[in-house]
Amino acid sequence: MAEEGEVHYASVVFKTKQAKPKGRTEEETVYDEVKVRNETTEKNLDSNGNLVMIVDNVGAGLLANKETEKRSHLYQWSACCFGTVCVILLLGIIGVCVYQNKITNLTAENKNLSKQNQELNTQNQELNTQNQELEADRKNLTEQVENMEAMQVEFNISRAQWSIDAYCPKKDNARTCNQCEKGWIHPQSSCYAVNDHVPDKRRSWEGAREDCRGKGSDLVVVGDDNEKKTVSDYSWDSSGWNGFWIGLKAENGKWKWVDGSDLADNSWMTQEPQDGQCVISVQNEGWKSVSCDGKQQWICEKAALSV
Repeated sequence: MAEEGEVHYASVVFKTKQAKPKGRTEEETVYDEVKVRNETTEKNLDSNGNLVMIVDNVGAGLLANKETEKRSHLYQWSACCFGTVCVILLLGIIGVCVYQNKITNLTAENKNLSKQNQELNTQNQELNTQNQELEADRKNLTEQVENMEAMQVEFNISRAQWSIDAYCPKKDNARTCNQCEKGWIHPQSSCYAVNDHVPDKRRSWEGAREDCRGKGSDLVVVGDDNEKKTVSDYSWDSSGWNGFWIGLKAENGKWKWVDGSDLADNSWMTQEPQDGQCVISVQNEGWKSVSCDGKQQWICEKAALSV
């Protein structure tokens, strides 16, 4: 019995017309040879010149065609499934890549936000520390201001008491008030202090003014000719370029008094104002412009007390 899947071929030999043998008709076909082969269909002639045709077994051929067609459909379906799987896998890979990229970006953003949050926390801590320090400084300044106010009150009381004692000295449990305190001269409406120190105790113009301020006064400001004569008379034992500082100084090309006013009578000071120059009063010689850094004596002035 032939194995399944084999194709049975029958060889049919067609002989040329020859003298009909006895006992055979014209329509009669003589089959000289039938063979079974496992070959492809072909046509050929035998050694006697007879045409040999290989005919497929019809039933076996149909079965083979159906099997081939079935396999073809199976291959097509397999290829389709395989292609679909490949597309799905490709889409999955793309999706995974996109998702991974988003995860990476989100991770980086999260790290940046964490870093910024840490920086903000650090800045916040620093601001809190600075705020605490400022609060401590504010408390200290408040305490200092309160202490200074208390000291100022005490100073004012002490100064007032000093002024009372200075202007109204107590004698035999009674006070007698004067227009100028002890050691000051009162020829007119003001009190004058003549500081005629020895040479090594003399001061610059700024130094002399500082001394006057310490006494509750300032360098003398001359208001009229009578006061000018009074100041000249108090410029004791002065001559040449040695005299007494008064409150007149050159500023911005003008002669200015320490109270901010300009020199009203230019005849009192004929020299042109030059920065760095201040004025001294010399007895019987008038006023002279000298360097503010020079060492001179000085005259202070303050208002007299009304009694």
